Amino acid sequence: MTIIIAFHVIGFRNFKAYYLHLQQFHSNEFKTLVSYNRFIELVQRTLITFYFFTKSLSKTQTGCYFMDATAVKVCNIKRTHSNKVLASIATKGKTSTGWFFGIKLHLIVNDLGEVMNFQLTTGKTNDRLPVEDLCKRLMGKMFADKGYISKDLFEKLMEKGVELITQIRKNMKNAFMPLWDKLMLRKQSIIETIIDQLKNISQIEHASHRSIPNFLVNLIAGITAYGLKEKKTSITRIYMADFQYV
Repeated sequence: MTIIIAFHVIGFRNFKAYYLHLQQFHSNEFKTLVSYNRFIELVQRTLITFYFFTKSLSKTQTGCYFMDATAVKVCNIKRTHSNKVLASIATKGKTSTGWFFGIKLHLIVNDLGEVMNFQLTTGKTNDRLPVEDLCKRLMGKMFADKGYISKDLFEKLMEKGVELITQIRKNMKNAFMPLWDKLMLRKQSIIETIIDQLKNISQIEHASHRSIPNFLVNLIAGITAYGLKEKKTSITRIYMADFQYV
């Protein structure tokens, strides 16, 4: 697990080159390194441990949360029929940027940049479906984009102590909103930045997986590596308790 997490932190773009580098220059630190092929076979054994370790990382209940979903592509949409490794879990889906073949990663982060919860679904799953599970044990305000607009979902979350706040569509009537909420909606980019880091630094998305467990380990390890960072993407807390509704 240490070796895998370090890969997502150090900056190597090729895991095999990284592992061979460890064998050549860090044999004193890792004295029982097996061959590369054997290591890849052993990786899947860490899946359950990785999952619970990631879930156990320190998280701060700030009462201010941001929610979004992103596509994790497993191959180019044109090569859908030739992908056999992940065919049992990957599906076609559509986001604001177009069609993809893969799964969806649903994330909730707080204003300190900590990942509070995450869940994986098929690519065609509606973004609103896993929200109730994601919001368990959370209380406060949840900021999300227009894709999460739902009266039923708003009422269900409100009963559990979570106020869902989204932007409105063009065909919807305008509504009064506290200034603090309006300001936080503008900070939705925090979760988009975190997703960008997960994909481009932690490399949770690539197309060379040998098995489903290895794919899941790589993804969860990337989230773990981000969670262990000392300096995370965050926003400055703005307290507007004395402001009137605008």
